[in-house]
Amino acid sequence: MKKIALGLAAFLFAANSYAAMDHSGHGGMGGGGGGSSTCEKARFEKFQPENLANVAPESEFSFTAFNVQKPEQIEVNVKSQPIQITTEARGDLYRVTGKLPAGLSNTTARINIKATTKVEKCNGEGGWLVTIGE
Repeated sequence: MKKIALGLAAFLFAANSYAAMDHSGHGGMGGGGGGSSTCEKARFEKFQPENLANVAPESEFSFTAFNVQKPEQIEVNVKSQPIQITTEARGDLYRVTGKLPAGLSNTTARINIKATTKVEKCNGEGGWLVTIGE
């Protein structure tokens, strides 16, 4: 009976240790690496024009970026073309504006947004579709 109880105790200890690990194989509760780096993932909202809107070529667009520390962390591209953006700080968020690239017409395009931070798990991606007319 002692062997069964000892075996059960060892099993429970091992199971509890496994449950405390995160998916990367490092101990949980702090993300490994010695320091706790908590963050909120970068996110994007208030897309203008709205998703699936019909727009003219070279139209302007805008969105709001949350949980981004520096505007340099935000990248935008349309059909693999990098877009020059303008950012305006508004409290703890950024209002971002840009313009669709020249040469796009009679097509649907996704405005892709990416925010790259020092902590990979805090990165964010988003975007929306627009239909570009003539």
